[in-house]
Amino acid sequence: MQAFEVVSPGGFTTVQDKGRFGFQQMGVPICGVLDTFAADMANRLVGNDDSLAVLEITVTGPSLRFFAPLEIAVTGAEMDMTLNGRPMAQWRSMRVGPDDVLTLSQVRSGCRAYLAVSGGIDVPRVMGSFSTYVGGGLGGYQGRPLKIGDILDAREVPLLTRDLAMPENMIPEYPSHVVLRVVPGPQNDYFDPKMTALFTSQYMVTPKADRMGYRLMGEKIPIRPGMPKSIVSEPSMPGGIQIPADEQPIILLVEQTVGGYAKIATVISTDIPKLAQTTPGDTLSFEGIDLAAAHRIYHEARRKQADIRLD
Repeated sequence: MQAFEVVSPGGFTTVQDKGRFGFQQMGVPICGVLDTFAADMANRLVGNDDSLAVLEITVTGPSLRFFAPLEIAVTGAEMDMTLNGRPMAQWRSMRVGPDDVLTLSQVRSGCRAYLAVSGGIDVPRVMGSFSTYVGGGLGGYQGRPLKIGDILDAREVPLLTRDLAMPENMIPEYPSHVVLRVVPGPQNDYFDPKMTALFTSQYMVTPKADRMGYRLMGEKIPIRPGMPKSIVSEPSMPGGIQIPADEQPIILLVEQTVGGYAKIATVISTDIPKLAQTTPGDTLSFEGIDLAAAHRIYHEARRKQADIRLD
């Protein structure tokens, strides 16, 4: 069924799900939501399975006019939000009806918000995923960010019998400085064995920050004498920290498939949402952990999320 019309698209709003896996060898990146926690909770708040498609909203929110009764929820970056001009709260379900207009403003903290509708946003599944890959013009809604006049569908499902809300103590904050935990490699032997520069410096997020990767600025991370300044391009994964010729780190994200520079470390998957909620001018620092700790942190985060009981 028709769910809503885009009155204003916001800064960069795309349809995303958990990602597109198994096609990187063909040059098709994973894509998918960057803040998996916020997206999963948006789906849960409207009664969806967390595999269904949502809108990922970047920096400036859209305005949407609804066509049918739906449950909706907005999570992630803190934004002022109104329904027919009335202020509404994030991290909780709300019922909308025909001709209702939801308007989201610019972020006040964080970078990306997520909007779920009951039944999930209904777009064609491409290579096993609903996610938009803008660089390849595929997936999502016509392979591109939303624009004025677009009409998106949702699957028709029963509505909730009661409102749902995230417990206040489980709503994340989005500070202007975050600590990202990393594991070594895959080319950590190209650098100082203690990775001193990486672990003792703060780095600023530059304006060159998007779904492909975040360019940082701070203390240079030199490659050891005798090591090549670049490597044969190899498959990359989200979180890889590569060091190009200018020795300023780049954290690769979900719309990248290969990298041709040595990678000193990898941000653990549990911390990618923290990175995704930073904006240009925010600062990052890094903390080294081993692979066993990364696995433990991942499983603890999944258990904690599964244990959340919506009010």
